[in-house]
Amino acid sequence: MTKAQRMIEEQMRQVDAVCEILDARIPMASRNPDIDRLAGDKPRIVILNRVDLADPKWTARWRKAFRDQGMYVLETDSRSGKGVKGFADGVRAVLKDKFDAYAAKGQVGRPMRVMVLGIPNVGKSTFINQVARRKAAAAGDRPGVTRGKQWITVDKGLELLDTPGILWPRFDSQEVGELLAITGAIKAEVLDRETLAANFLLRLSKTAPEAVEQRYKFTPDPELGGYGLLEQAAKKRGFLISGGEYDTERMAAVLLDEYRSGKLGRITLEIPEEAE
Repeated sequence: MTKAQRMIEEQMRQVDAVCEILDARIPMASRNPDIDRLAGDKPRIVILNRVDLADPKWTARWRKAFRDQGMYVLETDSRSGKGVKGFADGVRAVLKDKFDAYAAKGQVGRPMRVMVLGIPNVGKSTFINQVARRKAAAAGDRPGVTRGKQWITVDKGLELLDTPGILWPRFDSQEVGELLAITGAIKAEVLDRETLAANFLLRLSKTAPEAVEQRYKFTPDPELGGYGLLEQAAKKRGFLISGGEYDTERMAAVLLDEYRSGKLGRITLEIPEEAE
C-alpha cells in the first residue's frame, strides 16, 4: 500500500483531474481519506458505482453531498454500463477551462489525462473497461486485481491512468472495517464470517427489517442479538447439521453472498448524516 501511494503521488503531477470510484452503498467507508491530500487542488470527479445495489433515495442524497463539495458526480453500474457514457462529458465539464485554454493556443488535439482511484474491489477496472469500450484493465471479483499503474487511451482526447486499489493503513473504526467486509472490499478471511454476518443481520433488523422478512420469512427482533438472528435465518432456510444444530456458518456465507448480489434488495448501509 505504501508503494502504491508513493506511485500515485509521483504520477499526480502528470494528470489534469482525479476520478474516484466509490461504492454507492458505503460512500464514506469506501473512500480513502488520503485522496483529498494526494489530489490537492486537481478537479475532482466522483463515481457512485453499483447504484443498482443501493437505495436510490440515499444515492440522491450522496450525490448532493459531494456536489456541495464542488465535485462532479456520476452514478453508474459499471457491470451493465449504465451511466458510464456520461463520463467523457464529466471530464469535459470539470476541465472546461483547460480545454478552452488549449484551444486558444491551437492545441486542440492535446489529450486530457485523468487518474482513476478507488479502494480494492470497488469496480474500478470494470468501469475503465466500459469507458474504453474494450478490456483494457484487468478486472475480477476479488480485491487487489490491479497491481501496477497503466495508461489507457479512451480516444484521442482522453487518457486514463489506472492505479492499484489502496486501503488506508488503519480503519477509522470497527464499523468501517465491517462495512468493507460486508460489501466484499476486503477479503472474507480478514474477519470472522459468522460474527460479520451476525452483526450485519442485527444492523438490517434496525434499518431494513422488511428485507429480512421478504427474503428469509421471519420478522427480525433486535432483542435476539446478531447470532440469534443468524440462527433463526438458518432455521428458516433449513440449514441443519448433525446433532440438530443450525448451520450458522453456511447461513453467514449465504447472507453475505445474497446481499452482494442484490437478492436482499437495494440497501444502502451509510447515509450522509451518519458519515458526517
